[in-house]
Amino acid sequence: MDIAALREAHPEHWMKAAAIRTLTLDAVAAANSGHSGMPMGMADIATVLFEKHLKFDPKNPLWPDRDRFIVSNGHGSMLLYSVLHLTGYPSMSLQDIKDFRQWESHTPGHPEYNHSPGIETTTGPLGQGIANSVGFAIAEESLRARWGKKIIDHRTWVFAGDGCLMEGVSQEAIALAGHQKLGKLTVFFDHNSITIDGPVSLADSTDQCERFAASGWHVQKIDGHDPEAIDAAIEAAKADPRPSMIQCETHIALGSSAQDTAKGHGALTDAQLIKDTKAAYGWTAPAFEIPAEIKGQWEAMGKPGAEEFAAWEGRVAELSDAKRAEFERTFRREAPKALAGRIRALKKQITDEGPKVATRKSSEMVLEVVNPVMKETIGGSADLTGSNNTKTGDLGIFTAEDRKGRYIHYGIREHGMAAAMNGMAAHGGVKPYGGTFFCFTDYARPAVRLSALMGVPVVYVMTHDSIGLGEDGPTHQPVEHLAMVRATPGLLTFRPADTVETAEAWEIALEQEKKPSVLALTRQNLPTVRLKHTGKNLTRQGAYVLAEAENKRRVILMASGSEVEVAMEAKKVLEAEGIGTRVVSVPSMELFREQDEAYRKRVLPAGPVRVAIEAGVRQPWDWLLLGERGREAKAAFIGMDSFGASAPAEVLYEKFGITAENTVAKAKALLG
Repeated sequence: MDIAALREAHPEHWMKAAAIRTLTLDAVAAANSGHSGMPMGMADIATVLFEKHLKFDPKNPLWPDRDRFIVSNGHGSMLLYSVLHLTGYPSMSLQDIKDFRQWESHTPGHPEYNHSPGIETTTGPLGQGIANSVGFAIAEESLRARWGKKIIDHRTWVFAGDGCLMEGVSQEAIALAGHQKLGKLTVFFDHNSITIDGPVSLADSTDQCERFAASGWHVQKIDGHDPEAIDAAIEAAKADPRPSMIQCETHIALGSSAQDTAKGHGALTDAQLIKDTKAAYGWTAPAFEIPAEIKGQWEAMGKPGAEEFAAWEGRVAELSDAKRAEFERTFRREAPKALAGRIRALKKQITDEGPKVATRKSSEMVLEVVNPVMKETIGGSADLTGSNNTKTGDLGIFTAEDRKGRYIHYGIREHGMAAAMNGMAAHGGVKPYGGTFFCFTDYARPAVRLSALMGVPVVYVMTHDSIGLGEDGPTHQPVEHLAMVRATPGLLTFRPADTVETAEAWEIALEQEKKPSVLALTRQNLPTVRLKHTGKNLTRQGAYVLAEAENKRRVILMASGSEVEVAMEAKKVLEAEGIGTRVVSVPSMELFREQDEAYRKRVLPAGPVRVAIEAGVRQPWDWLLLGERGREAKAAFIGMDSFGASAPAEVLYEKFGITAENTVAKAKALLG
């Protein structure tokens, strides 16, 4: 690659793109870790996109009608951080760039949602960003159909690499996007032919253009370093009604001695290499310094977006007060005021009638009263609609021909469904839920984890939740999955015992603004165990006394879901023998943990023996069986009870208390 020729052909463009490349080199060198190659290779594409096509306003970064820019190959995070800083996003200061990968900076090793406006989703696990983007595009189509083109009319742009396209979830996403004809979605494929191990040819020989075309995409091939070709390709993509993939032939770590090598993928920190690369770029400014002229050119890129934002505000102001309030409510992720009343009315009906139904059917009964008052819900299922009971009569089907439909047939794509729902929730304005069998949480797991890490209020409707599903056998019977989802920080897990608890669980899930939820629901019919109506949402306490002992209390039975019925039956036998037995329903361990100690001790006092009943592994129950008895064993745990963060290893160990000093302190405290 003749760097001098590139500089001479488009000198002004070159220097703007070089600003991304040099900030990347400086930040990675300062952190002594990171990935230099992708930002150096894709800088030209980012420059053209931001300068000529992307609709954004740095001063109003949460503008609902902005374009969404997603870096799926999230190891190249410094490209995203660089353009946010260069275009003038207030939250992305030069100090943040200097603090790349350090504790509490806005610039973690991989882009993290909510760390800074302009970071639209969390990427890094390859394939997630491109799969999220399908959800972003679906949300845009749905909202445009609901609110009109004057209020919602924007695009989703994605940078993706070879690794993103090798991950299996990418095929699920590509196929769904092509089928749905998501024409406002454009993917730039960074075709640099290099992975960590070496050439892509070591492991893959797929013709990606043919692959995308076969899935119904508009496809182009261009020189990813030619700004005129990039611009023309984007214009062609915008003009085509299909989703678009632009294969950009690029050079990883462009201009350095590591160009076109596996070394170029990672951290380029050698001082001489950086000096030589900057010289090749014609860049003479000191480290972390952007000449005022170039910074001004970048900041000017946001001016058209600022003007569009002002015009958009005027159009929103023309909405009626009620419509504007509804629009703003959905983007705040607030549940409508009518929700609580609908849930209370359903609970009263159920306690009066006492039906015996599977909780998957209970869930459908709840959705039948919820969906008409929460117009932002978008339901779906991974080809199990009749089994998951996720479709209600008022929704209609979301298709390429009917964007007003609110139910999506995801096909047998559990991972793609979950990742798309993350994109919808991160986009805002919609509330996605989707179903599959609980056992197939395994297929969706990477995206479920990111729901929790991102803090997006996706609702997972996981039916057939135990060995109670019966004849399909152990391949479909989840036993460890409750432990898995309960072990995930930031994820609410509900296993309701009947329709009343199911209604309460849905109410809590739909109220969430920053937490996803899993509803584990039965295939088999269950009796109504809450036969006394109360307006209070008892599930919100996580665990509560369902039935008090009649004789002197000597036993506490704890259970969730279908096994609450078992506990109630056991109580009858024990009471008949004069053994007082309390039954505690535990629909949500996470919410019970959040209650104050006094409440937990009232529910589970010291003294009586305890038995836990659940058709799953024991692991999640030990803290209730052993740790809340009022005479806890002298023991302590040192480790993690949350997600980690972006910082050097020694800093993380110190911040999370995994140190010799903390170990000594804990031991002394136990000794008294």
